[in-house]
Amino acid sequence: MESLLECLPRESRVAILRFRSLGDCVLTTPALAILKRCRPDLRVAVVVEDRFRAIFEENPGVDEILRPQLSLLRRYRPALCLNLHGGSRSAWMTAASGARYRAGFGHYRHQFVYNVRIPRAQQILGVERTVHTAEHLASAMFYLGAPVEEVGAANLVAATLRVASAEPLPIATQRVATTIIHPIAATPEKTWHAEGFLAVAGRLKSSGLEPIFIGAAGDDLSPFRAYRTISGAPLSEIKRLLSTASLFVGNDSGPAHMAAAFGLPVVVIFGASNPAIWGPWRTVSEVVTAPGGSIAQVSISQVLDALQRISMGTKKAHV
Repeated sequence: MESLLECLPRESRVAILRFRSLGDCVLTTPALAILKRCRPDLRVAVVVEDRFRAIFEENPGVDEILRPQLSLLRRYRPALCLNLHGGSRSAWMTAASGARYRAGFGHYRHQFVYNVRIPRAQQILGVERTVHTAEHLASAMFYLGAPVEEVGAANLVAATLRVASAEPLPIATQRVATTIIHPIAATPEKTWHAEGFLAVAGRLKSSGLEPIFIGAAGDDLSPFRAYRTISGAPLSEIKRLLSTASLFVGNDSGPAHMAAAFGLPVVVIFGASNPAIWGPWRTVSEVVTAPGGSIAQVSISQVLDALQRISMGTKKAHV
């Protein structure tokens, strides 16, 4: 029996609904790579909010980027509309997309929308363990017909650097002695205290790495004003910054996934979130947690010890 991907005519259009958020967008990129390897002829559009557009810019698995507007989606005329967002609005847009095939996971609400219902990732992968978000999203491609394979690293593309009489080189090849520190998170339960990050910055500076604190436009970075801070920079600029850095330290948040996508060694401090689901994917990493899941109980010494292990090479890549 032919799979759905085998049934799609050559050069069919596929729309992937992935409205937000930052970490989810980054962790969608391995699934896009799998789709393109299976059917390079397909024209793939990602439907995403403008504030996260830069995550998919210049990605070889993406042919177009669309705002989440029904008129744009219908004008695109997808043969397959795959909802990887899962909310009510994305379900409504999937239903009205005009696509012959409308796919979404079986645990999503509004199941009447989908004529292709994707089972749980464990069933597709043949495992019963907890699966990482990158695996969960990639499993949709396997169910649709892509050959099952190891789920690779996330893929972000930063600007390129041109050298006289040479081909353009990825800017990530020009690493500098900086550590990007992201001391912000979506909720207090995911935010480690400023005193801890200042202690980390002091240790890094003494070891010869320049700490750079980053945050969104509304984030308060004033506790870290003794160091270089970057507030409210566009995502494209954050991509360039991460692509040239040597290390990342921060809370469990979107920039941590961006750093992992660029292959940086990362130290990530977790609160209540499950690192097996949201940990750094496919990069050298240290995950720091406290018993009971309270990020306030993570000690400064725990994080400094993690930094030491990273620097000494006693570390692992999350698989």
